[in-house]
Amino acid sequence: MKRSIASPLNRRLFLTGTTGTLAGAALALSPGSLSAATSDTLTGSIPSSSGPNTPDGSTVLKGDGRYADLMTGNNQRFVANPDYVRLVTTTTDAESALRDAVAQKKKVSIRSGGHCFADFVCNPEIQVILDLSPMTAVYYDKGMRAFAVEPGARIMNVYETLYKNWGVTIPGGICYSVGIGGHISGGGYGLLSRAHGLTVDHLFAVEVVTVAADRTVKTVVATRDDVGDKRDLWWAHTGGGGGNFGLITKYWFRSPGARGASPQKQLIPAPSKVLVSAISLPWDQLDEQKFSRLLTNFGDWHERHRSPGTPEANLSSLFNVSHKAHGSLGMFTQIDSGAPQARAVLEEYLAAILAGVAITPQPVTTANGEIPAVPDFFTPKEIPWLQATRLVGTDNPTITNPTSRGAHKSAYMNKRFSNAQLRVLYQQMTKPGFTNPNTMMVLFSFGGQVNAVEQHATANAQRNSSFKLCLQTFWSDQAEDAYYLGWERDTYEGMFAATGGVPVPGDDTDGCYINYPDTDVAMAEHNRSGVGWQQLYFKDNYPRLQQAKLEWDPTGFFGHRLGIELPATSAEDRAAARR
Repeated sequence: MKRSIASPLNRRLFLTGTTGTLAGAALALSPGSLSAATSDTLTGSIPSSSGPNTPDGSTVLKGDGRYADLMTGNNQRFVANPDYVRLVTTTTDAESALRDAVAQKKKVSIRSGGHCFADFVCNPEIQVILDLSPMTAVYYDKGMRAFAVEPGARIMNVYETLYKNWGVTIPGGICYSVGIGGHISGGGYGLLSRAHGLTVDHLFAVEVVTVAADRTVKTVVATRDDVGDKRDLWWAHTGGGGGNFGLITKYWFRSPGARGASPQKQLIPAPSKVLVSAISLPWDQLDEQKFSRLLTNFGDWHERHRSPGTPEANLSSLFNVSHKAHGSLGMFTQIDSGAPQARAVLEEYLAAILAGVAITPQPVTTANGEIPAVPDFFTPKEIPWLQATRLVGTDNPTITNPTSRGAHKSAYMNKRFSNAQLRVLYQQMTKPGFTNPNTMMVLFSFGGQVNAVEQHATANAQRNSSFKLCLQTFWSDQAEDAYYLGWERDTYEGMFAATGGVPVPGDDTDGCYINYPDTDVAMAEHNRSGVGWQQLYFKDNYPRLQQAKLEWDPTGFFGHRLGIELPATSAEDRAAARR
């Protein structure tokens, strides 16, 4: 049952189940006219999907050979049975597709890359999937003085186009096939975020197809420079999560403070070269004391270096704390080789992680979660940045296997793990009889420039943490769902037992990451904290997100189980709008 939430900022929220929305924007320009007329055509980076003579997108019905592939995404736990899947190719096409769904009163979901960790896109209630994966354009828009990116563009394609043509980038994630549509709206981050912030810190504008109170469909553009409702719509896309306000058809990126007309000056420059280190830490050299010391060292270093503007802020590390069944833990570390004291910072970091641990690191000869087999980087090596990005981004079959089933849980950590948390984690990572090597807690460097932004400046409210974690396991047989979900829940809820099974925002933890959504936190049997999922994901930014929802999706047309809810005070208006 859905229950809407009233405002005050300090109110504790809790729900046992909800529905939500998509993505929205503010009226400014007619759809597609701005970018088509003013884009930079020097590079040929605008694919045919953005051309004026593009045919409407395909409608895939049951019985079509493509249907089986399109009714699910990268996690086979979540499957839809839609009446049809509409492949959207342009903004005009998006409007048409949405009008059809509204007229037919269909329950819709939206997909860009298919990497959603929950059932927001694919579940039995969905009647229509609007698939924006054909919209892949990446180009410089002179009229907006910003880089335009369509929602179906995959992260690696975005990096390659921005870097090869202009030498710039956005500080996004490492998984090559993630679609930009959901990645940006949820506050995407990556190995450059400690130096340059979140992707949304560079978001200038968003184009969204919305459904008004009278159920008319229109395309709107909201920018960072707008005021009022339009400003709120732009703001809602800076970490409010996908599936909430409308159908996102384009993003524009321009870093705050960018000057002049040169494209190369509008976004952060990508590093020319980076120093890369990859080490393996064998389980046969670890006991509980050594294991605990390693993780304490990781947390301690990030806690001490969480501030922006330091030489250490240029370093980011990905630490795969894999189950003993894998055989080893793995750590991939990168720093801009042109940054101040780069090699010294890297060497000091590696020494700090291993301090007081009698263990001999080894080369990474076996893939470990996101980390591929990279034995050549046991001794840190300087390589071109794009080469490093391909190295860790395109060769992670465990994470991107489209035939697997998975479970994921997240937390922002302000401080190092407690002794009680380390005991639970060690017990679960050495659990007798557990044989799945594709099970891990991934620890990601955070803080740095991310923490330079005030928590209300964007919808992404977590601006004080030191590192982030993602607990995840992958398997293939549906019959094993209960077993692996049980392990995942026991581990996570055990680690956060002191706060009711979830990382309640406070001194030690700062809630959860909406791009790693977990519907368990909306269930009383798994979240015993008395703090609702709304606070875990959005903290005190939630009421403002609700107001943006009320303005841009007043009928609640868009929705999913962790979607932004309409304010409780709008119940009568919503009922009137539906009549």
